[in-house]
Amino acid sequence: MSSLTPFHLAIPVQDLELCRNFYGKVLGCREGRSDTHWVDFDFFGHQLVIHQKPAAEEKLKKSSNPVDGHDVPVPHFGVVLEWDAWHRLKDSISQKNIEFVIEPYIRFQGKPGEQATMFFLDPEGNALEFKSFKDPTNLFAT
Repeated sequence: MSSLTPFHLAIPVQDLELCRNFYGKVLGCREGRSDTHWVDFDFFGHQLVIHQKPAAEEKLKKSSNPVDGHDVPVPHFGVVLEWDAWHRLKDSISQKNIEFVIEPYIRFQGKPGEQATMFFLDPEGNALEFKSFKDPTNLFAT
């Protein structure tokens, strides 16, 4: 997977400083460029930008889809981490009293695509998923 190039994702937030703290201090993402209404982060090797939006804008209605017995939030974003890095993040998030939308667990056990996964929200309600495969070649296994 080292031949992949980083993705760029920009998401809206109302409280720029609260989210700056969450991505920088809680998740440990290195901050890059910033201005008065946006901040770049190194999101596990990818470029995530939080853009401040007016408070008057209505939040998107959240929905979910059933996956492996769980209601997976839609939309969501995240990254696939190496197995040990996923476990370190899981432990770190658990110690910081972040509430999980879907507790860390192994999805599709014993099947192609078996993976560790967890979901939680940022302070603005954006759903994040972090997953990992013991065998990274199973990323797109059917």
